[in-house]
Amino acid sequence: MPFAPVEEQLAYLKKGLAELIREEELRERLTSAAKENRPLRVKAGFDPTAPDLHVGHTVLLRKMKHFQDLGHAVIFLIGDMTGIIGDPTGRNLTRPPMTRDEINRNAQTYREQVFKILDPEKTEIRFNSQWLEPLTFENVVRLCSKYTVARLLERDDFNKRFKEGIPISVHELLYPLAQGFDSFALECDVEMGGTDQKFNLLVGREIQKDYGQQPQIIATVPILEGLDGVEKMSKSKGNYIGITEPPKVMFRKVMQISDELMYRYYELLTDLQAHEIARLRESVANGLRDPMEVKMDLGRRVVSDFHSAEDADAAADAFNREVRQGLEPADTETVDLPPQVCTEKGIRADKLIALLGLADSVTDATRKLKAGAVEINGNVQKDLLLNTARGTLVIRVGKKWKRVRVAG
Repeated sequence: MPFAPVEEQLAYLKKGLAELIREEELRERLTSAAKENRPLRVKAGFDPTAPDLHVGHTVLLRKMKHFQDLGHAVIFLIGDMTGIIGDPTGRNLTRPPMTRDEINRNAQTYREQVFKILDPEKTEIRFNSQWLEPLTFENVVRLCSKYTVARLLERDDFNKRFKEGIPISVHELLYPLAQGFDSFALECDVEMGGTDQKFNLLVGREIQKDYGQQPQIIATVPILEGLDGVEKMSKSKGNYIGITEPPKVMFRKVMQISDELMYRYYELLTDLQAHEIARLRESVANGLRDPMEVKMDLGRRVVSDFHSAEDADAAADAFNREVRQGLEPADTETVDLPPQVCTEKGIRADKLIALLGLADSVTDATRKLKAGAVEINGNVQKDLLLNTARGTLVIRVGKKWKRVRVAG
């Protein structure tokens, strides 16, 4: 297909980037690609160190999709070999090597999840074990000869650990070299990554030059802050929104972020233009828009991307009903009264709550009852015995609800 004018492509691709090394090189590469009718080869690598992707990963995926929109070839590289090493970026300690089984399981989920953003017809999925695993020891030695220890120790995290006497394992030093070899093996024109990956991406440029290829252009995207607004979004830190989470869960997590952070999410997780986001911010500052409603619009956009518009509307309705109005969820499960909670004197409320999963144990249920944290049919229940002959019990403990049918 014919490519858009080069300057038009550049403007589209630069939107939302943190850094482009170098813009003039990308302009030249785009010009050559148009003359030769050859799409650029654009790569981003993901080590399958966790089973699920979160919306922080999609900042990069969305920018990869922009390259696809312009007709370029996108390579989603699964680092099943580099994942065994473990990316040392930003780490104070050596990451324990993962097992091959863990890597394979996680890689499979990545393959399934990535197409929530990327076009499967235009995406090349590769595994770097294809070329890294066959390397002989001689090949590895020759690769290591391309870079000096002094230059590797220029990395902030390595430098800091070295100065503080924190061990650096030799296999960690191999990581940026292996990532650079990926770029050579795939003949990349562009490699993308987060801003924390800049050192590794620069190593790729050097490795390609040493092997006689044109050095890749580097395009970095900002790191998305997690729900706390402080730390990088990470599953291990619990401040993430998983892209496979149910719509209601995703929506509620978006609603947890601060009013200030929501504009950052609008910038990195939606296709709204900068001037549109600025207009939103101004309308809130001037009192023309309620920040809660603006954040709910963001929640709908995020949920729609990974589910559907209908799911997003249902999640927003559920949030209004359950959180803002404190009403019973429309999808509250209804179960029969467990016979083991029945006594001659009545229903054991503590045992019932524990069996329903509304408390961790009978002891925990007793504590919740005495604290007034349990509501049954709209009334606070503190007694351990409940006198009810028939009908339905609507039980609420915190944000958890259950309906229980009681036979007559």
